[in-house]
Amino acid sequence: MSKLKFVFLFFISLLICCASETGNEAREKEAARSNDSINKILKELRATEKAQQLDTLFKNKAKIAGFNGCVLVAQRGQIIYKNSFGFANLKTKDSLKINSAFQLASVSKTFTATAILMLYDQGKLKLTDNVEKFFPDFPYKGISVSLLLSHRSGLFNYIYCCEKYCEKPNCYNKGLFDNAAMMEIITKNKCDVYAPPNKKFEYCNTNYAILASIVEKVSGQSFADYVEQNIFKPLGMDNSWVHNPKGKAEHKNKTVGHKASGYFEDDTYADDVVGDKGIYSTVEDLLKWDQSFYGEQLLRKETKELAFTGYSNEHKGKRNYGYGWRLTDDGKNPKIIYHNGWWHGYNSLFFRRPADQTTVIVLGNKYNRSTYQIQGVLEILHANSSKVEMEE
Repeated sequence: MSKLKFVFLFFISLLICCASETGNEAREKEAARSNDSINKILKELRATEKAQQLDTLFKNKAKIAGFNGCVLVAQRGQIIYKNSFGFANLKTKDSLKINSAFQLASVSKTFTATAILMLYDQGKLKLTDNVEKFFPDFPYKGISVSLLLSHRSGLFNYIYCCEKYCEKPNCYNKGLFDNAAMMEIITKNKCDVYAPPNKKFEYCNTNYAILASIVEKVSGQSFADYVEQNIFKPLGMDNSWVHNPKGKAEHKNKTVGHKASGYFEDDTYADDVVGDKGIYSTVEDLLKWDQSFYGEQLLRKETKELAFTGYSNEHKGKRNYGYGWRLTDDGKNPKIIYHNGWWHGYNSLFFRRPADQTTVIVLGNKYNRSTYQIQGVLEILHANSSKVEMEE
């Protein structure tokens, strides 16, 4: 090797090393600045003091009220407190962990609505489209996507309508009683509706089971695959999934639902219908879900505003319902955007107050109404917090 070439290669190597060191130093400085920023926020929030008070509150809830589950409380995107209490399985005494996954029950509706609105943003459907556009034989006329989202369709509850057509729990025509079976039954056997379309607000699981079927029809994917690929993966919700009776995936962090007595809730009728329920997640994954709504990672700003607008017109004021979200807005205090759920021994609460970026997530797997009682949490976070009224 010539002397000139050797010198040239030496200088190139030196430049690469210097660049690498400079890059590492830059990343370290950026990480330090990020940590300083987080610590500053936590100090401003008095996070340590609040965490101690929240720990006392939830330990008492577990000891006195029998709460069995996981909790996470955050402000301004930072976790103030998280903990787990009790067991994933009361029979085997497997302790709950912070990454234990719970059936979200009706909190699943927030995902179903978002999936529909994502397809709307992509121009693949309109909110004014009627169900018969996707299912031509659908016998209930004038029911739009918007009316399904806002629970103004007037439809019956499929759980009561379909049960008499099933040979046994979760079984129709010797196969699964799933969304496809539900659509077949309510199409062939016209059940009596509760009200004409857009006549009034009537919370009804049928609306969201149909919406999940529309997602499948429009996307060409199963509802489980669509949510996995378009919501869970982009947000890094690695411990979340949609119940899929045909799937073979094993979920090691899955919990078991229990009655208030502590006995198991057996698999039963309608478990395999999704959209109205059927999503499993963790408190940490749900914080990622919460934070996604502060940007436009999934939905356009204008579309989020549609979702967070109330359409329960006959109940203007304190309580309302948007597209997949319950709302509390009395005109005096900051708007609350939330959803609760109950199914098969699972209780879930997902509370958001965007004005101060307050998030409260409580997931339980032993039926317990104290899951929904978070006034004490809000008073710890804000000493002068007014009483919050929410639907259970």
